Amino acid sequence: MRMMSLLFIIPVLILMVSLPSWAFPESPASQPASISMTYRPVAERIIATTLAGNDGFRKLEELSDDVGHRLSGSEGLEKALVWAVETLNRDGQENVHLETVPDVPHWVRGRESITLLAPLVKELPMLGLGGSVGTPPEGITAEVIAVADENELAMVAGRVKGKIILFDNPMPDYDPILGSRYGEAVRFRAEGPRLAAENGAVACLIRSVTATSLRTPHTGMTRYDDAPYQVPAAALSVEDAAMITRLQRRGMKVELCLKMEAKNLEPVNSANVIAELRGREKPDEIVVIGGHIDSWDVGQGTHDDGAGCVMAMEALNVLRKMNLQPRRTIRVVLWTNEENGLRGGKQYALDHQAELANHVAAIESDAGGFAPTGYSVDHQQAAVMNRAAEQLREMMTLLIPLGPMETKTGFSGADVHQLREGGVVLMGHLVEGERYFDFHHSPADTLDKVDPQELAKSIAALATTAYIIADMPPKLGQ
Repeated sequence: MRMMSLLFIIPVLILMVSLPSWAFPESPASQPASISMTYRPVAERIIATTLAGNDGFRKLEELSDDVGHRLSGSEGLEKALVWAVETLNRDGQENVHLETVPDVPHWVRGRESITLLAPLVKELPMLGLGGSVGTPPEGITAEVIAVADENELAMVAGRVKGKIILFDNPMPDYDPILGSRYGEAVRFRAEGPRLAAENGAVACLIRSVTATSLRTPHTGMTRYDDAPYQVPAAALSVEDAAMITRLQRRGMKVELCLKMEAKNLEPVNSANVIAELRGREKPDEIVVIGGHIDSWDVGQGTHDDGAGCVMAMEALNVLRKMNLQPRRTIRVVLWTNEENGLRGGKQYALDHQAELANHVAAIESDAGGFAPTGYSVDHQQAAVMNRAAEQLREMMTLLIPLGPMETKTGFSGADVHQLREGGVVLMGHLVEGERYFDFHHSPADTLDKVDPQELAKSIAALATTAYIIADMPPKLGQ
């Protein structure tokens, strides 16, 4: 019986030996470890260390309270650049330096006011739009015609000449699925002056681009493009724009006086701020993290985008303190002039054109200092974008202790977008967005609107994600 068994087993063994290796599935131990398996221990450490205590909120306090708003061309921006370099050096970061950005727009607001003259007299809070021209010293006094959109403007086109046009286009309330829908209302801030001039108006007003207001106007960049002439442009609060529309609908003539000293001065030089945590094996391969150091000239620029800058600075600081040195270099970039020109993002792409092939990823944080909700990803090749998204979804499982996480595809930030043609994988740091546009571009964008614990969670998410991308053997998207 034993002899028969041996006679059966021996041919089977011979057959097995003769089979090629691919005929047998790999054992789990021989398979490459997944991202989540490989990096779970270090991700847990980074998150726990960051939440136990970090320097992020103190940095944001210094930038907000000690420096304040930082419009391109201003003393505030120059002070912010010095602060950033000193802070990064104090943290012991490597290769800390400024990279010159020439010909940055220099727009100054000056004194400004709007006085409602009819059907009643009162001052209205307002903010001139960035890049706007000013009015004559005596101001512009004219009747106001309020329209909701381009269609309503076309209906009253014959009555617009010599009048002030108000685009009273409400921004929709925040929707958990659709988000802020900022883009549905912001077009009038950009295109309003041109539309007004094409129809013969003498000035342009817009309803502030926000769904929530406490009679606080919100500024932002405008442009004239191919307008036949340039008209002054300003934002009213949501409440006052709605009031003017109501008065008009009741058949009342609305008249006001707009005074603005706004003017565009000669361009000036500014700079991007650079700092690094050099990689241990592939230091020439780069993972960029950053935000924009400039802000509008109202409020403190805390959410937009002081928080994004501090997230990147402190993420690097956390990793250095933990003695975590990834394979590749993590580079902090604080871009200048995002708000009214994107000169910093464009200049960085130009200055580093020769090394863009070695940029593994570029992550932008420009959505406020709120709790993290995941990342967006973009690339000029759909296959690379989709593969990167697949990898990120696995990484996001490591961030679950910070809250629910998602991965989206598509546009990921204005500054990193300048690197898209260079083949860089672009990413946007996503945060809870319900409250961001309550403060965006307004005097209300101040430090008290930031929850230190939410900021800490975003720092932990960025530090963890940047470290994994910089350390994992394959490049993101491959």
